[in-house]
Amino acid sequence: MADKAGLAVLGPERAELRLPNGITLVADVYRPDAPGRFPALVMRLPYGRKIASTIVLAHPAWYAAHGYVVIVQDVRGRGDSGGTFRLMEDDIADGAATLAWTADHPACNGQVATYGFSYQAMAQLLAFAGAAKAGSKIPDAMAPAMGAWLAHDDWAYDGGCLRLAAGLGWAIQMAVEQARLAGDRPAFDQLMAAVTARVEPRPAILQLLNRYAPHYRKWLEDDAAHFAAISPEAALRGLPLSVPSLFVGGWFDIMLKGSLAMHEAFVKAGRAPQRLIVGPWQHIPWGRISGATDFGDAACSTIDRETIAFFDHHLKGRGEAGPPVRLFDLGDKTWLTFDRFPVAETLVLNLASGGLAATTSNDGQLVSGSGDDGIDRLVFDPWRPTPLIGGHVGQPPGLQDRTTLDDRTDVAVYTSEPLSEPLRLVGRVVCELPVNCDMPSHDLHCSLSMLDPAQGRAITLATGHLRVPDAQQAGPRRVSFHPTAATFLRGSRLRLSVQASAWPSFATNPGTGERPEDAHLISARVLTLAIGHRNARLLLPVLP
Repeated sequence: MADKAGLAVLGPERAELRLPNGITLVADVYRPDAPGRFPALVMRLPYGRKIASTIVLAHPAWYAAHGYVVIVQDVRGRGDSGGTFRLMEDDIADGAATLAWTADHPACNGQVATYGFSYQAMAQLLAFAGAAKAGSKIPDAMAPAMGAWLAHDDWAYDGGCLRLAAGLGWAIQMAVEQARLAGDRPAFDQLMAAVTARVEPRPAILQLLNRYAPHYRKWLEDDAAHFAAISPEAALRGLPLSVPSLFVGGWFDIMLKGSLAMHEAFVKAGRAPQRLIVGPWQHIPWGRISGATDFGDAACSTIDRETIAFFDHHLKGRGEAGPPVRLFDLGDKTWLTFDRFPVAETLVLNLASGGLAATTSNDGQLVSGSGDDGIDRLVFDPWRPTPLIGGHVGQPPGLQDRTTLDDRTDVAVYTSEPLSEPLRLVGRVVCELPVNCDMPSHDLHCSLSMLDPAQGRAITLATGHLRVPDAQQAGPRRVSFHPTAATFLRGSRLRLSVQASAWPSFATNPGTGERPEDAHLISARVLTLAIGHRNARLLLPVLP
């Protein structure tokens, strides 16, 4: 069958890799219907090889039509592959074996690249680590999109808090498929029902997760050894990062910190050219719409074409690889191009109010120069936990209007005067808050929003979460936000919103000193936060 890219495509053809331990890994192979041998692209995934990351990327046949042998493989214990699935623990050795097996495929010319997003991004780096340690075939190029560098910090936890909604939802997704493969219909039905249930780890569901997604227990227990075993950073530590790579992220992707850290590590190694693209996207989808905002045609994903161009350049010696860094500006809805990730200057804004920043949304201020000596008191009631709208973990995520949320009396709000000149932010916002609490522990969640001059809506740009396990420990509390890039236009205003909960993105802190992941709601206490203005600062990464 001919494809618009030019070459006719054969496949999918089933192919099997038999490992030395007797386990068989099953793959689909797509290849050009043309004479000769071609570079190969490998994707390894746990969702069933027929999916092949098509939730965000083009079908493997599209890549094959551009002159590549495309191999999409079920990882161990998933799909048709044998063995027992252990979250990423076998992907170092299995990935290395797959790279060597692919290089020897009759249709492959010996060059092998890897691509894919999320789990598939991390699997690429783990395969590279396994091959480098074994002295076997390493990738000639990679295109990891939206993956974690540190599995703990970039994927499971945020600011010391388990990402409850995202982590539990993904664990249930993995368990559902494992129950299907086991033919366990009662477990399948019960897990499927939990997908739409209230977000909490109910005992019956935890028992099923222990059976079909045992990694989640390790996540709940914050098992350091587990996270080290599945982190690309740990696997690649001390190895030469010598592979040309195209890293892809999204400003509202839960793994963006991982994509930026991967890129930074490979650039710092200086052994091969690297690219970075960050669009206005969530983890899924990569389109022109993010949350409640339409970014226009410029935001539609070009990643498939960028990936082919990158591989054509490094594997076939054709064309250009593309600019080193491309970042989408969420404010003026344009792409910015840089030779390297930009280094921003720091603009400091301080807090001020009449003491009613949590009572009303129009009292708190963000001011240049020194603030005041005031205090805002915020009372948090665990029986009506404060929700979170927008950002990378909000429900829903993306650019969302949080104006109604800011009107709650358990949210402290600080707003700047209208800007006289445009202000471009690129990087990580940080908030330093002197906070006293009348209970042993608490959480802090901060959001940065843009107020448009026409309607005054507060549109979430970036958020940050922090767990304070010991409220008596000296402050101030430092909340690091998810990275962002946005130009605040003339006349717009900045807003900082502070709350003590972000349900259901994170488990509600009971205030007792117990880990929220272990506590029962019956032990939760009402708590009061006193936010002092002296030395309270919002640090903004500004490009001149």
